[in-house]
Amino acid sequence: MPSEARQRLSDFEQAWVPRLNAPLAAAVKEDTTDARLADAMTYSLLAGGKRLRPLLTVATLTTVGGTFDEVRDWRPVMALELLHTYSLIHDDLPAMDNDPLRRGEPTNHMKFGAGMATLAGDGLLTLAFQWLTATELPATVQTALVSGLAHAAGPNGMVAGQARDIQSEHVDLPMAQLRTLHREKTGALLHYAVQAGLILGQVPQTQWSPYLRFADAFGLAFQIYDDILDVVATPAELGKATQKDAGEAKNTYPGKLGLTGANQALITTIADGQDALADLPADQDATLLAAFFSYFKTDRVQ
Repeated sequence: MPSEARQRLSDFEQAWVPRLNAPLAAAVKEDTTDARLADAMTYSLLAGGKRLRPLLTVATLTTVGGTFDEVRDWRPVMALELLHTYSLIHDDLPAMDNDPLRRGEPTNHMKFGAGMATLAGDGLLTLAFQWLTATELPATVQTALVSGLAHAAGPNGMVAGQARDIQSEHVDLPMAQLRTLHREKTGALLHYAVQAGLILGQVPQTQWSPYLRFADAFGLAFQIYDDILDVVATPAELGKATQKDAGEAKNTYPGKLGLTGANQALITTIADGQDALADLPADQDATLLAAFFSYFKTDRVQ
């Protein structure tokens, strides 16, 4: 079954990643008047990301029986990738994590300087919201997407999580506070990725609960796995420095639970997400969303 899930996800990625990527560079340059700024924005945007978040949106839309219209839906779906990329650029800056590598390549500020990198992030952030409304989608759908992404990315979500992360270095957080930090810093955008698929599919909010429970379990699993990889993976595998969390005295699942305990937390969290998918309507095929859990290899610590 795991190999079937991995194949299902691989087939989905092969079908959709080129389709999502193809218009990206031209679309960003079309909406950016300064050539150097456009280069800095597209440098990080095209640096080999998995497109996990827009893929989750498309997978959710597919699961609920919606259809993806290239003209109407591409920009709103890819807006999340713009925002995610902005967060990575800013996270790598000298004032934040001061990372020299991202996906095996120099980070944006190493190539363009800290000032231009900051502006590239600013440009991607604001362009994301422009793209949510550069569409023929109904105004109610546009409003719901803007509100959802603003909540997920702002001081109620990702930015709050980043603030907690900075403040908690060298502080031993209780597990409940660590879960809150991760839910905001990492989980909020993944939560929105699924939420956006529900909005685009015009699913009534009364039916959202199992999908969002899946999203939150996936977001937590993603962070736990990232923590584990920081310990067990090589820089070549991750395309960035490893062992940084311990060196910076950050709160992590391996740091609190050990590698074996963190791996068990990952397994339990995946099971929680699968339980949520079991509550989807009987006429919906949950196997595509379930296949996203094949991202996580629970044997990395053995």
